Formats: sequence, structure tokens, C-alpha cells
Amino acid sequence: MLTRVQIEEREQAFLAPYAMKGFETGGRQYKENEHPYRSVYQRDKDRIVYSTAFRRLEYKTQVFVNHEGDYYRTRLTHTLEVAQISRTIARALKLNEDLVEAIALAHDLGHTPFGHAGEEALSVLMKEHGGFDHNRHGLRVVDVLEKKYPEFPGLNLTREVRRGILCHSTPYDNSGKAALEVPGPWLLEIQVVDASDEIAYDNHDLDDGLKSGLLSGKDLLSVPLWAKAKVRVNKKYSDIDHETEKAQIVRDLINLQVSDLINNTMAQIISKKIDSLSALEGKKEKIVNFSGSMNEERLVLKKFLKDRLYNNYRVVCMTNKASRFLKKLFDVYIENPRQLPPQAVEKIEERGKYQVVCDYMAGMTDRYALDQYKRFFEPYERV
Repeated sequence: MLTRVQIEEREQAFLAPYAMKGFETGGRQYKENEHPYRSVYQRDKDRIVYSTAFRRLEYKTQVFVNHEGDYYRTRLTHTLEVAQISRTIARALKLNEDLVEAIALAHDLGHTPFGHAGEEALSVLMKEHGGFDHNRHGLRVVDVLEKKYPEFPGLNLTREVRRGILCHSTPYDNSGKAALEVPGPWLLEIQVVDASDEIAYDNHDLDDGLKSGLLSGKDLLSVPLWAKAKVRVNKKYSDIDHETEKAQIVRDLINLQVSDLINNTMAQIISKKIDSLSALEGKKEKIVNFSGSMNEERLVLKKFLKDRLYNNYRVVCMTNKASRFLKKLFDVYIENPRQLPPQAVEKIEERGKYQVVCDYMAGMTDRYALDQYKRFFEPYERV
């Protein structure tokens, strides 16, 4: 039998001195007894997986709106891919895999329907009413909005996981609440999730772009990372079909970037003498990072994705349409909040009309938001 105390002893014996151990946690907001057979971060991970917000990620946009096809990635599949990459990196660096996985599973809980278009729309609509940012909203989800326990609001996650949600920062997700502005060391586990999110985002959006026909393998030959990966794949497999070749190239790209990140991070840990958690205090630069040459090549890939995928007229039309009807929905609810469900209406006195509407809309899936729009604006749609 393996108890929580024994799990903590294993962490102490096996994990690197700069890793965050469960017994060193800053604790939870509300006091409760810990589980006898699960570490604090294993428990956090389970609470996140069983949350309503986590289930809703299945029907929230990554790049392509849900009804565009069920073979594209959603926020849920993206989240699972980030968790898988994060665990691989954490294991290689002897970091706390359970903490990394918990942060990875929670990192997108605050996302709105329709991806960044939805976030930008709510940000504009809430500008004079406290604003909107998906990192802060993600923390609000796990601290306030989830209702699972009679003893406390939210999920009562550990300080480290909550900090990982708030401080999540990539070129795609920069809330302005930088990790170094929040008290405490910039844990390597948090940095691993940031880097893993970038890897998953770039390479899996690339994969979806190819599936959609918006990107082509021929155009991608102008991207050095892709061109070199194609050469390696063709050298290894002399006779494979086109679809398998694309899948193997994406696989090769992910492996190349993960390996580079692990090796460069380990070199940074050694050169900067990171030999304890306290050694991370005051460090303003990222320790978990790619090599200089890999960063340069990744910038070329990112620019290609921005120019050819994210700014493609089909994607722009989808996101602009989503933004327009979210604004209309918001106005309808603000004009008459009694159109909200009763459990939302009863929170208005406590939280204010704008915050309640924002919370409700941010929690919507793409599909539910579309259904609500039809209910309000199509005259023959049943209410």
C-alpha cells in the first residue's frame, strides 16, 4: 500500500532539488484534511478533471469553430496534448509531474467560447466594469464559480496550481499579469506548462491547418523547421502515403522541439546554478526555454501560421462573426438580466449585473452560445 506520506517521501528522494514537492506546498485557501492516498497535486488534478469547466472545453474553439468539423482540435484535446508534453518534459528534468499536469489541465479553464475572438469581445464589453482576462477568469472559475463542495466555494486548489493558472503566459496568452509580479518563485513547473502550450499550439494548429486545406505541404517548404523535418521523415520512410507523411513530420517537429527544450533548460539550470527552490527567487528571465537557434526557427513557423492560418479569410470571418453575435448576446442579457437562468439572476445583487453576465457568457460552449443566439434573434426558434 502506498500512502500520501510515502508519495511525499518518494518525491523528496527522487525529484530534483529545484522541483516543487507536495509537502512544501503553500497550502489551500480553506483548511481541509489531505487525502491519505493521494498527494496534494494529484488531488488538485482530479478535482480539475471532474469540474464542469473542464468538461465544457470539449465544445470550445481552438482555431476552428466546433461546427466546422469534429476532426479539428478543441480546447479539451489541446489541453490533453499540453498535459502529455508537459509530463514528458517534467519527467526528463525531474520536476513534479503531478503539479505540472494539474496546471496544464487547468490552464485554459478561463477561456471563452470561440477562442481568442470571444476573449477579445468580452474584454471590450467589460472594459468599464472590471475588464476580462482569461487567466484571471480561470482563477475565478476554480476559486468561486465551481460548486462541488459544501465546505467552501470553488475547488480549493493549492497555491501553486492557482498561481500556475494566473501566471500562464505565452505569445498567445499574455494577460499582463506576469509571473514575476506575483509573490513567490517562478516555479519551473509553471514554466514547463507555458513552453508545452507553445509547442502544442504551434504544431497542432499546423496539423489542423493542413487537414482544413488552408495550409499545404508545398507552402510549408518555405519554413526551415518543416523542410528539415520532411527530409528526415523521407529518409526514414521511403514509401509512405501523403497523410502518414504529414503526421510523421508533425511528430518529428514536436520531438525536435521537446528535446531542444529539455537539453537547453538543463544547461540553463547548471549555468545559473539553480540548485534549490530558493535559487529561483528573483529570477526574472525564463529558465525553461529553447536554444537561440530553435527560437529563431520557431519564429519563422509562428509568422507562417499567423500569415497563412490565423489571418486566413475563412478564420477571420469565423472569428469576426463570433465576436459580433457575442456582443449582441451580451447586450440582450444586460438590457434584461431576467433572461438569464434563475441561479445566475440570484447572484446579481452580490456580484453586479455585468459580472454575472460575463461569468455566464464566458462559461458557454460554442454550441450553447450559438443556440442562445438563435433563441433570441430567430423569430421561429422556440424559446
